[in-house]
Amino acid sequence: MNESAMRANSTKFVTEKAPAVGSRGMVVTNHPLASAAGAEMLAAGGNAIDAAVAAQFTLTVVEPMMIGLIGGGTAHIRTADGAHRIIDGMSAVPVAGRGDMYRPVPDGAAENYQTLDRENEVGPKSVAAPGSLLAWCMALERFGTMPLADVMEPAIRHASRGFRVTPYLHDCIETAAGDFARDPLISARYLPGGVALKPGERLVQGDYADALRLISQEGAKALHGGALGDAVAAHMKATGGFVGMEDLTGYAPRVREPIRTTYRGWEILGPPPPAASGIHIAQMLAILEGFDIGGMGFGTTDTCHLIAEVLRIAFADRAAGTGDPEFVKVPVGKIVSRDYAALRRAAIDMARSQVWGAGVMPGEGANTTHLTTADAAGNVVASTQTINNLFGARYIVPGTGMIPNNYMYNFDPRPGRALSIAPGKRVTTSMSPMMALQDGKVRFALGLPGGKKIFPSAMQAIINVIDHGMSLQEAVEAPRIWTEGVALEVEQGIPPAVREGLAARGHDVQVMPTVAGGMGAIGFNADGSMTGSSCWRADGTPVGVSGGLARAGVRFVLESAKPKEA
Repeated sequence: MNESAMRANSTKFVTEKAPAVGSRGMVVTNHPLASAAGAEMLAAGGNAIDAAVAAQFTLTVVEPMMIGLIGGGTAHIRTADGAHRIIDGMSAVPVAGRGDMYRPVPDGAAENYQTLDRENEVGPKSVAAPGSLLAWCMALERFGTMPLADVMEPAIRHASRGFRVTPYLHDCIETAAGDFARDPLISARYLPGGVALKPGERLVQGDYADALRLISQEGAKALHGGALGDAVAAHMKATGGFVGMEDLTGYAPRVREPIRTTYRGWEILGPPPPAASGIHIAQMLAILEGFDIGGMGFGTTDTCHLIAEVLRIAFADRAAGTGDPEFVKVPVGKIVSRDYAALRRAAIDMARSQVWGAGVMPGEGANTTHLTTADAAGNVVASTQTINNLFGARYIVPGTGMIPNNYMYNFDPRPGRALSIAPGKRVTTSMSPMMALQDGKVRFALGLPGGKKIFPSAMQAIINVIDHGMSLQEAVEAPRIWTEGVALEVEQGIPPAVREGLAARGHDVQVMPTVAGGMGAIGFNADGSMTGSSCWRADGTPVGVSGGLARAGVRFVLESAKPKEA
């Protein structure tokens, strides 16, 4: 297909999954059992926050490679009164952390965080202080309506009774299998007899079910000060890890205000620092607003080239100026300003790619999961959670069934940089639980997993809807591109002619099976209904809740109770 034909038919591609529609609520997660768990809460009279927390706990069971209680995440909550809050439960450097705690691999590359013996990547030394469980319990207590034990029941059920392994989980086990040999517990669970669990086999996690039951009874303190925390701290001490009980009891989630920007009459909201997503999506949109993206067409050489250049600009500024605002003075105002966007836009050459340096100065893992929930009252949750790499630190804490994060791999092991290690410092994340509004009303909410590829992919979905007029289902499934400065990764859905055009402009094009992970989204329709969409890149499943209770005053009369005719 030539470029002019692509412009004329820019959104005419076939989606692989069908959306779901609901009038009373919607849950979209990357596993059908987690979506069902959230829908169960809505059907029982709970709200979107109840549904989100139930889905998150269930995901720790059915997506153990992506999310866990010893992990972290970012949730974007809009309550029915129109208020937006970001709950930051991102993992933090342990109290024992220091700038020279690892031995960096001496190659000098700015983006290389590798250390000798992979100490910051695998095993107890790679674990950061977790915040996920505390953040989920905070959200439920402040904004939910149901008891913790109720929202945890589906997760406990699936852990104790087991569930069927999907091909996706099987592939993830095979990917991480080489490191499982370091730990007999995780090997026994996922590599029984030395072979990865096969699709269709049942995975039962009795020890983890017991841990979940304890949390349902005692709350987050079971891990952050109780028996589960004792088990984690003792194992860390015995194996040289850095997380201690002081880290577990001293952690507190942060509630932050979102970053807000406008784009072609829409209001776009996302997480603030230490998340890199909100400010750099705002930055990229401000640059792109000066171009006729819709007129260029979806997936054309011009559009892909422009997106690639904007991504390079954002990543150059991210590396120099974005971090935990309690440790780094993040120049948010400059990064998101229209004046700065105009300067960057004027320097873009549509005929060739460039190497971009940072224009600001200061004063993550690819395997995450995302869920989006909504209810009829107007509560909306977009939440991205992770243990960082596939299966986190790739071991199980004895007696708990819990897999810890390896968040320390997200920090620069070299001192003196924006992302260098300091006690209590939070991970800078690309997590992008985003919401788009018109006239003060949420029109869609979305997010996805994928490490550094998250916020560029979320931005592309946003312009797919606003500039290219795609349906939400098309927007989440559309082919993506990604670069942070060197190679330009493009999904196979980008046509060969476009790849050749990009190469001619100086891009080092690499064709990839996927760029980032499975996106989930909810759209809010004019008639009050909701549409849930998930993409082909994961086991994403939207579940809508419709129908409702009987009409007031209705009585059902048994046939035998009717008076007999004379």
